[in-house]
Amino acid sequence: MHREHLEFDRFFQVVAETADAQAAQMTLAPGESTGGPTNYHPVADQWLFVHAGRGWAVVDGEEYPLEPGDLVRIDAGERHEIGADDDAALETLNLYVPPRGR
Repeated sequence: MHREHLEFDRFFQVVAETADAQAAQMTLAPGESTGGPTNYHPVADQWLFVHAGRGWAVVDGEEYPLEPGDLVRIDAGERHEIGADDDAALETLNLYVPPRGR
């Protein structure tokens, strides 16, 4: 067993990793975004769980709202951007299968 306690106090931090998967916490400040039309993971699916806040995801040019409790899967190769609404930080847990960069 491996256990981590998430604080959501950094922009992006890998918190756990195996040969098969990677978990990272991400916090976007109000109005902040990351990624964009050139951002994609060639072989990793990204599972994004919204812990707190509200925001949006643009995946292959289509925009989707994000709210607490949402679980989104961004398939390998899909270009994407994630952003926080202007009123509060967006806190997400991200799982990459297989790990990013492998």
